[in-house]
Amino acid sequence: MADESASEENHRPGVQALAAVLVFAGLAGVLWAQQELHGSTNRGPATCSEDRHKPGGTAVSAARLCTALNRSDLPTLLGTPREQAENAYGSESSFKDADGTETPSPEAEVSMTTYSVKLWASDDDLRVGEMAGFLGTSAESRTVLGHPAVLYSDHTISLGFHLGGGKVDTGTGGIARHLLVARDAKDGGGAFEVALWRQDDVTPDDAALFRVAERVLPTVPGWTGSGGRAGYPPGGAPSSAGGRPTARASAAGTA
Repeated sequence: MADESASEENHRPGVQALAAVLVFAGLAGVLWAQQELHGSTNRGPATCSEDRHKPGGTAVSAARLCTALNRSDLPTLLGTPREQAENAYGSESSFKDADGTETPSPEAEVSMTTYSVKLWASDDDLRVGEMAGFLGTSAESRTVLGHPAVLYSDHTISLGFHLGGGKVDTGTGGIARHLLVARDAKDGGGAFEVALWRQDDVTPDDAALFRVAERVLPTVPGWTGSGGRAGYPPGGAPSSAGGRPTARASAAGTA
């Protein structure tokens, strides 16, 4: 049974890429610290950086994922309308099945002062409904636009940088909220995953995560059909996003 569980986890794009998510959660704070030290550049919103790797087969490209995620209204969807994208990129990656078959798993990430958002795509034959049991006790079955989904949590990794150089200290960071969504309403295999975390390690807003998923996923190649509204967390569908960010990203630096 343990071997079967490990095999299932190794197929998931979220599990395969989770280490990268956690590292970038810490690096976002470093980027913010650099801006504070060197002053604001007053530049416009970040555009998606190019990845020279080509997507495999018919998989959606990382560039398309980045374009879909880096929307002009993303700050508003996150409830931080006065912010803008500070970093945006797409990256081609893949993972191997137990039989050696390589499956593309492109990803994209957009970071702002308060939040970072990451999007993966997987075109394998695993069903979202089968994954809830492997995602921890926090996993909850939901729906997004009529598609089966699973909402779950994981921790980011905090990185502590010594101003005088030397080693980097690591530890448990804040909470990242993940939403794994089937590509089609029948859950016939393949999924998209959206992850959201805050730079200050405060638990992110589930309503913001669902707003992003509901707006972004229907624009991604490979999403099939639509219908119904996202299965928001208790309290119902969120009202329109607004307000100023309540906290700034904090750099984990030590003297």
